[in-house]
Amino acid sequence: MKRDDTKRIYVGGVPVGGGAPVTVQSMCNTPTQDVEATLEQMRRLRAAGCDIIRVAVPNAAAAAALPAIMAQAPMPVVADIHFDYRLALAAAEAGVSAVRINPGNIGSADRVAAVADACKKRNIPIRIGVNTGSLEKRLLEKYGGPTAEALVESAAGEIQALKAVGFEDIALSVKASDVTTAVAAYRLAAERFDCPLHVGVTEAGTSYGGLINSAVGIGTLLMEGIGDTIRVSLTADPAEEIKAGLAILRSCGLRKGGVRFVSCPTCGRTRIDLIGLAKRVEEAVSGLDRDITVAVMGCEVNGPGEAREADFGIAGGPGFGSLFVKGQVVKTKVPEDKLLDELMALIEQGGPN
Repeated sequence: MKRDDTKRIYVGGVPVGGGAPVTVQSMCNTPTQDVEATLEQMRRLRAAGCDIIRVAVPNAAAAAALPAIMAQAPMPVVADIHFDYRLALAAAEAGVSAVRINPGNIGSADRVAAVADACKKRNIPIRIGVNTGSLEKRLLEKYGGPTAEALVESAAGEIQALKAVGFEDIALSVKASDVTTAVAAYRLAAERFDCPLHVGVTEAGTSYGGLINSAVGIGTLLMEGIGDTIRVSLTADPAEEIKAGLAILRSCGLRKGGVRFVSCPTCGRTRIDLIGLAKRVEEAVSGLDRDITVAVMGCEVNGPGEAREADFGIAGGPGFGSLFVKGQVVKTKVPEDKLLDELMALIEQGGPN
């Protein structure tokens, strides 16, 4: 699954590509010029597991705030630049960890060269962020719309422009809001380019629909060995993006640590409030810094066996439940309203007494 043939770059000391662990990114939604609010959100996202953070730099005020942000940032910071190449130069001067640009929208070749030169002098990588919403008009006309081929051709042009002036530390994203287009574009990009790929489905949606779209798109690519760093783009608190990204990596076997929670669907054998219990247990264990699997199963007939690989779990009965460890029942006939407390005590103890 691991894709080792991409070039390795470093984003503020964090390795990306070349077989390095897949990293999780998000983007601050605070006004960048509000330094304290932006730093506070960064700290919260870092605590949630964010590896790399991006900030919008839409104007001179945002650019002017970057030195203060970089002085206290708890993780590498990517400056998101559109239209004005001078903002990219200011971001490089401020010492950001990476710069993200869209193909063709920061001006002429000499301006691209100026940005590349400023970044090269400071060992700052550039992410080329291709997006179906901002494709060049000529490519839309050529391909009849924002196709996967159009995304990759746009990327190729910008990569060529950077390499022509001697810039090699490049990352690439080719995002689409349509999952099938995004997957097709990343597959083409993986075949054609050796730069590390930042994978995501852009404008994916809310915390429900966006999570589904992202899990399908990002998960498919990761399972094929495509992707070096990811962002789950949600219309939600950025912390939800981190939570979702980490969950996707764990599901793909690419990230260890943290609690893995599993629960069975309800069926006619269920004689316990399985839905409510599962929600309460998931919430209770979500903040634990433990590399364990916790399961909540609906019946005590098949529950322990079906969740044999779980470290701790509950198998429900008629108004009560059993607690099990590694598939072995350690407590029986625990009243339903005591199951959560008993389970958490068992986890805290590390197993049965």
